[in-house]
Amino acid sequence: MNENLILKAFNVAKERYAAIGVNVDEVLAKLQDVHISLHCWQADDVAGFESKGSLTGGIQATGNYPGKARTMEELQADVLEAASLIPGKHRLNLHEIYGDFGGKFVDRDQVEPKHFFSWMDWAKEHDMKLDFNSTSFSHPKSGNLSLANPDKGIRDFWIEHTKRCRAIAEEMGRRQGDPCIMNLWIHDGSKDITVNRMYYRALLKDSLDQIFAVDYKNMRDCIESKVFGIGLESYTVGSNDFYIGYAAQKQKIVTLDTGHFHPTESVADKLSSLLLFVPEVMLHVSRPVRWDSDHVTIMNDDTMDLCKEIVRCDALGRVHIGLDYFDASINRIGAYVIGARATQKCMVQALLEPLATLRKYEAEGKFFERLALLEECKSLPWNAVWDMFCLKNNVPVGESFIADVEKYEADVTSKR
Repeated sequence: MNENLILKAFNVAKERYAAIGVNVDEVLAKLQDVHISLHCWQADDVAGFESKGSLTGGIQATGNYPGKARTMEELQADVLEAASLIPGKHRLNLHEIYGDFGGKFVDRDQVEPKHFFSWMDWAKEHDMKLDFNSTSFSHPKSGNLSLANPDKGIRDFWIEHTKRCRAIAEEMGRRQGDPCIMNLWIHDGSKDITVNRMYYRALLKDSLDQIFAVDYKNMRDCIESKVFGIGLESYTVGSNDFYIGYAAQKQKIVTLDTGHFHPTESVADKLSSLLLFVPEVMLHVSRPVRWDSDHVTIMNDDTMDLCKEIVRCDALGRVHIGLDYFDASINRIGAYVIGARATQKCMVQALLEPLATLRKYEAEGKFFERLALLEECKSLPWNAVWDMFCLKNNVPVGESFIADVEKYEADVTSKR
């Protein structure tokens, strides 16, 4: 796209926003400091490097688009290619099954920081901070229950696994000089009716108490709920109510996955409540179609509402944003870029909102004026500000990134 046209449109937009009290330069500075955590599992359909088994534990990737990453080196190359097309500086979110195991089988209760040293070195080389996740699915001991399993041997196995994951996250955070956020999600539940709901939740609470017994300085814990998993539709041990209660009591970060709630629930509406009781919130941004189908994030009302609520709550420093979808039906690098840029587009519109004026209208009971300005904001030239953000970060402006993804496919992924 012609640079002169971008600059001309931006200057017009800057004047237009100034007229309603919005400083566009300040908005660009704030947007530069929004760091999205890219999810490693989009590159290989959540397979990981531990084994070649199929996915189990209430999750599923659909599609068979060619060219998925098969090795750590291929995955790293794909992530760097995607990052080169996304404006700003972003993070990488790893699951435990993506360790550098040297071609050997390392069971999950034996994993150590050394299995991620090469990731830490790579991240430092490319100035990319790391986040982390324990992995309870796709393992012979997963079954329907892991941390809530009545079998002490199995439960202790997963407790040990998660403790070790926290130690890995601590080392990641220490080395990168920035806290590593470690997410804990388990699939535990029941396909049909259970008469032991409280029993399993008591077991999970006890497991969490053991896992979090050690305090760390360089990592932060977050806990993630779900409505149900595939094959576990009737009951989920780690429900939203369970984890909110636990997080509020223990002051842990709550993870809100946009696909993990009933279709009519507003995830954005949860932020203002949670931020009154927990220190921070982690968002896993996805696009549920019917339910948690993990479609690629787009610039839709749900994502827009999330970003606007973050800004309205003055919570840019307390809400972390990560992506969490795994679409195997389209070009995987393209999926990264679409989802990340869509989230950023929503954020730039949220930051461009004339919040001071809107709140003044509301405080004065001028509800017609409030609604009118909210509607007019939808047609203001936010896209000119977005184009300038891309230009300033030396990434493709507009749809021109499509050609870059196609070239990478022709040169790299099509040959796998």
